[in-house]
Amino acid sequence: MIEESIKGRKVNLDLLDKEREQAHIKAEALKRRVELKKKSKPRPRQFRVAELLMRKAHPYQMENKLSPKWTGPFRVVEVLGNGAYRLETLEGGAIPQTWNEANLKFYFS
Repeated sequence: MIEESIKGRKVNLDLLDKEREQAHIKAEALKRRVELKKKSKPRPRQFRVAELLMRKAHPYQMENKLSPKWTGPFRVVEVLGNGAYRLETLEGGAIPQTWNEANLKFYFS
């Protein structure tokens, strides 16, 4: 009886080493995936004058979680460089602030 429990523990210890190896392999794979994701650069977007865009909505514009996350369309008036753009409404009303390309996306009608 005691010998059987000792044999059972040895088997469990052998299995434990295999489980540790598999966990280590999975952890390393996860680390590599995270590292690749961090190193990947965002795709640069360049908008031209007169293109139609949507802009990300401000938190105060969203009444609840079902509110649209994007507003627009807006027209590009001026490209300022370094990803900054000046926009206007389709009726020609100027928007006083500039917008970064990270907060803009193409409008498809």
